[in-house]
Amino acid sequence: MGLPAEQPTLPSILKQAGYETWLIGKWHLGELPNFGPLKSGYDHFYGFRGGTLDYFSHKFGAEADFWEDAGPIEQHGYLTDLLGQRAVQVVQAHAGNPAPLFMSLHFNAPHWPWEGPGDEAESKRTGSNMAGPEGGTLRTYNLMVEAMDRQIDLVLEALAESGQAEDTIVVFTSDNGGERFSNTWPFTGKKSELLEGGLRIPATIRWPGHIPGGLVSIQTMMLMDWLPTLTAAAGTGPDAGSPTDGMNLLPALTQDAPIRSRKLFWRYKANAQRAMRDGDYKVLKIAGNAFLFNVVDDPLERANLRNRFPEIYQRMTAEWTAWNMTMLPESPDSMTYNNTGAEWADHINTAKVDPKAVDDGLSWPTQPVPSFGPPGPGAGPPGDP
Repeated sequence: MGLPAEQPTLPSILKQAGYETWLIGKWHLGELPNFGPLKSGYDHFYGFRGGTLDYFSHKFGAEADFWEDAGPIEQHGYLTDLLGQRAVQVVQAHAGNPAPLFMSLHFNAPHWPWEGPGDEAESKRTGSNMAGPEGGTLRTYNLMVEAMDRQIDLVLEALAESGQAEDTIVVFTSDNGGERFSNTWPFTGKKSELLEGGLRIPATIRWPGHIPGGLVSIQTMMLMDWLPTLTAAAGTGPDAGSPTDGMNLLPALTQDAPIRSRKLFWRYKANAQRAMRDGDYKVLKIAGNAFLFNVVDDPLERANLRNRFPEIYQRMTAEWTAWNMTMLPESPDSMTYNNTGAEWADHINTAKVDPKAVDDGLSWPTQPVPSFGPPGPGAGPPGDP
């Protein structure tokens, strides 16, 4: 499983346009010999290939996974600091280079294992049990985020000091919603769930002279939008033979273009989750239960509107089904996991599911949602008022 080398990517498109391309940090899109960042458009790679890395031992489980281009390396230090330092070095070395630079800086923080900059003893204690249920505290999570913030600040300083800040686009974003210690308010849900807390991510962009400072856009955006957006800014575009589902955000960000309505679709194998967003409305199926939410008025996803607006629910679920027919079948070889009641106390009665389970085969429920009002008179035990 991985990203095929022949698939056009953001770095491969920019490389063809004359950019020097770097990946610093996490890859997690397939292992050698068939997959890797140097096969998918990056000139240089400094980081790790797997899904996470211990911040001190630089191992995933018992296996070392720290690389410089195609060769394994050993370096002592806190992973977040090492990634930031290399990014600063690349920025400084690029000053005066006539070729433009594209750099993906993929910090591991604040992904587990839960280790702050002073937690090398914790790294040795956990060993290969990196995701143990006893790990971490809110303070540790804060320290991990603060360490990442410091490195981002150093990268921005390097851009400014080398005279490259005014001609550089900087994007800060994430690959999924919050995990374990994160605060996803005003949303519910976490990573591995298609609730808004598992889907909504920060997205900040800086481009001096083009995007006004302090602008807040209400345009619905997806992570896949960065490919057409950044290639457009570079004077090129997506590969003609591999059209993108993303949208060029530059008109909304630089020209105050009208907001565009979008239809977005998701599926996630664990708990047979399905979702679709159309304007303010979202349909969601999770563990056999189905919902219709107005996620603008009700970001907590509490008011199930299926009975109130059955025509919206029926239209959107039919559209999701039609979209799904155009997609590749879900593969039992890929893994998805869920957050269980045995691990998280706020996930009461949530059972562990098969991480390789595919679609439950059930269509979207069509029956009305049952009413769950308070019990009627005489329903309680004797003596209840």
